[in-house]
Amino acid sequence: MIIINVDVMLAKRKMSVTELTERVGLTMANISLIKNGKVKAIKLATLDKICEALDCQPGDILEHRADNPFKKKKPDA
Repeated sequence: MIIINVDVMLAKRKMSVTELTERVGLTMANISLIKNGKVKAIKLATLDKICEALDCQPGDILEHRADNPFKKKKPDA
């Protein structure tokens, strides 16, 4: 599972969603969907703009977590 940590970076940068919206050029609704992890995909161009606005790397925003740490992995074929 991929977790989007835009809210964490906003807090670290002491930036509001409104300010990020203005800097990135997306609607408030789209930034809110991204911030709340309600998107299934994000364009690299959008990620680039967010990283530029927040002065961070994609890894500061995106995090991978195992869906179920107790789930057995399928053997390699």
